[in-house]
Amino acid sequence: MAVEFDFDEFLLLAEESMEKTIIVLKDELSGIRVGRANPLLLEKVKVDYYGSMTPITQVANISVPEPRMLTISPWEKSMISVIEKAILTSDIGLTPSNDGKIIRLIFPELTTERRQNLVKSISKIGEESKIAIRQIRRTQNDMIKKLEKDSTITEDDQKDLEKNIQDLTDKYIKNIDSILAIKEKEIMEK
Repeated sequence: MAVEFDFDEFLLLAEESMEKTIIVLKDELSGIRVGRANPLLLEKVKVDYYGSMTPITQVANISVPEPRMLTISPWEKSMISVIEKAILTSDIGLTPSNDGKIIRLIFPELTTERRQNLVKSISKIGEESKIAIRQIRRTQNDMIKKLEKDSTITEDDQKDLEKNIQDLTDKYIKNIDSILAIKEKEIMEK
């Protein structure tokens, strides 16, 4: 008995892979500093909390009292120096200052040149994401061709699936362009 090919499942798996690429892109872009305080910048910074590497967000309250300042209020006073050290050794490029109770991170104003360099960086990250989407398309199309060759699907099914995969690819490439445009606007705002 021949196994029925599930077209919807095939397309769903392709879309899930493309969606993961978008999640990775958004995660990478959230770590790019734009001159305004953004608590997401600290999500990847981890501290040694009783022998376990823990995100700062799980050992302190983070707030944005001013557009260019983050304050970090550790739940335990003993964590101030540990958090400060983690920020200094991270690659976020900010120097923390503390008053014994809270840590302040001041975001300097970005120069025009720095803004332009950041836009170039996000463009490169975006292009890498587009390449990943196209690679997913290529992999799916290769599978489709193999299915047709093995007579699992018809030639018409192959053409329909390839068109659907291309439509998904176009949709996610447009999504990437939209995400990049929003981030570029955010970077270029003064």
